[in-house]
Amino acid sequence: MNALSEIKYRFGQVLKEMVEDASDLLEMIRPAQDSKFGDYQANCAMPMKNLVGKSPRQIADEIISKLQIDDLCQSVEVAGPGFINLTLDDNWLKAKLTDSLQDPRLGIKPVQTPGTYVVDFSSPNVAKPMHVGHIRSTLIGDALSRTLRFVGHEVVTDNHLGDWGTQFGMIIYGYKHFVDKEAYANNSVEELGRLYKLVRQIMDYHTAVAKLPALHEQLTQQQNLLLELEANQPTGDKAIDKKLKKDIGRLKSKITEQEEQIAELESKIETIDRNQDQHARALKHKNIGTDVLNETAKLHSDDTENLALWNEFLPFCREDIKQIYDQLNIEFDYELGESFYHSRLAGVVDSLNEKGLSRESEGAICVFMDNYETPMIIRKKDGAFLYATTDLATIQYRVEKWQPTAILYVVDHRQHQHFEKLFDAARLWGHDDVEMTHVSFGTVLGDDGRPFKTRSGDTVGLQGLLDEAVQRAAQLSGELNSAMNEETLTEISKVVGIGGLKYADLSQNRSSDYKFSYEKMLALKGNTSTYLQYSYARVQGILRKGDVDIETLRSQPVAFRFEKEIERKLAVNLIRFGETLDEVLVDYKPNLLTTYLFDLAQTFSVFFENCPVLKSEDDHLKRSRLQLCDLTARTIEVGLSLLGIDVVEKM
Repeated sequence: MNALSEIKYRFGQVLKEMVEDASDLLEMIRPAQDSKFGDYQANCAMPMKNLVGKSPRQIADEIISKLQIDDLCQSVEVAGPGFINLTLDDNWLKAKLTDSLQDPRLGIKPVQTPGTYVVDFSSPNVAKPMHVGHIRSTLIGDALSRTLRFVGHEVVTDNHLGDWGTQFGMIIYGYKHFVDKEAYANNSVEELGRLYKLVRQIMDYHTAVAKLPALHEQLTQQQNLLLELEANQPTGDKAIDKKLKKDIGRLKSKITEQEEQIAELESKIETIDRNQDQHARALKHKNIGTDVLNETAKLHSDDTENLALWNEFLPFCREDIKQIYDQLNIEFDYELGESFYHSRLAGVVDSLNEKGLSRESEGAICVFMDNYETPMIIRKKDGAFLYATTDLATIQYRVEKWQPTAILYVVDHRQHQHFEKLFDAARLWGHDDVEMTHVSFGTVLGDDGRPFKTRSGDTVGLQGLLDEAVQRAAQLSGELNSAMNEETLTEISKVVGIGGLKYADLSQNRSSDYKFSYEKMLALKGNTSTYLQYSYARVQGILRKGDVDIETLRSQPVAFRFEKEIERKLAVNLIRFGETLDEVLVDYKPNLLTTYLFDLAQTFSVFFENCPVLKSEDDHLKRSRLQLCDLTARTIEVGLSLLGIDVVEKM
């Protein structure tokens, strides 16, 4: 039984007689911030003042007079202006711990009404190596999928690969004009990556050359306008002078952005111009942008040559990203990329037309919706389909095949408007009985506060990121235990390095940007995977040293004893594991689980320092403390596993 959900249920029985809708009030029942106020605190009496016409203190007294909770709580008290403090009954708490000790699931019961969740995450463009920009979607999506499965939901993971479209038009063009046949034979993936990057550079070069004159002209106009504004003397009118100051500030920001954009374009031009061969190549391929689109169009129209090249390239590309997923220990139920839906796109447009949901606009077919200034284009004037068309086809397929309760899209925050419009269009189309949620996230930043890049300015490759994490973990593990053999060191380094990388990302609020740091990622202290793995390994060391028969410890438990306050505090933390998983899935935030695990590990550290285990005063107390140790280690192990992180027996 989940203590928090049961407390809310008992309160709900009382509140439904006092107010029409108690749902928001029940959300004000939370774990107490300070144990001196009990284990849980209900703050629902304060906002009820205007609803029932009594003081919050009177309301709180009335609530507890009707509350049937003696079997769960040993004390329920009103404090201050109307706070209700609840302390769990020790006997209930000990019984709960015993149940958890004997249960492989730690007492976590599956949800009563399981749903089917389709989780769309990672979704890299397979035409080029995965980079740091893919890490958040991949890890957040995997953690949510594992957690949903653990609590009892049916989960379908789908990696919507970018295996079609312009990126392959770029590779096909590059292969036809720039391929190094020997390099392609030796390392196909590396050569295809080089071709993609080369074509991208030439396309960017010509785009930059075309854009720069207009941008320079705009910058000059803005600079002249700034000089005019700054020449204005204060008028003495506070409102006018304040507006002038704001206008100057906004214009300066706009000028800075313009200067940065110009500098970026000039850098792209310089990269080509300073290399004689690259410059000559760029001049020879002036129409590369149009030519790439033509190669893409030929692929989409099933051109024999381009389709054959696509079929040749795709296995190499997919094998390359599979190696990354294997290293991260991430698997997908399906990997239905954009190419899978190509044959369904015309049908999507026809269906929307038949239902009167789309119409022609300037030659294109669009879906118009009242809440948006611009329509959703589903077929361009030239007959080409767009991402929106593919995404609608994907929703249609998923609903038909899996009849999901919800579809979660773990995609960065920049796609917010796209998904908002997509979901509304899908609901208009008839898919209004499935939850569609954009699980958005922020950006991984470097020390400079900008998106994480290499020193040369390139996006950091994910493979390099993983290799560096493992290498640093090997150095750390070797320093902790110089006598460790090579095989053991290698295995621990993988677990600690990859775990550290995952935890560093998942411990952040997904909505926020965060600065990446190898040093913080692998720190032995603080909110890191390494700290939690060390806590787990510490318990295993205790069990080994005490020659504990773990099966007997779990199957033949003694009654738990709380000789010190920290033992009870640890017990309360342990039984909150289920509550935490519920919280994670409310807004799909894995960082709530990392916070819980870190708090648990910190509480265990205080317990370890203050409560002798193997040297306890008597055998009963020793067994009780060993049981607490085992439950702590198992909770950390299960909790980390839901984040896709392993543990090690020794560190």
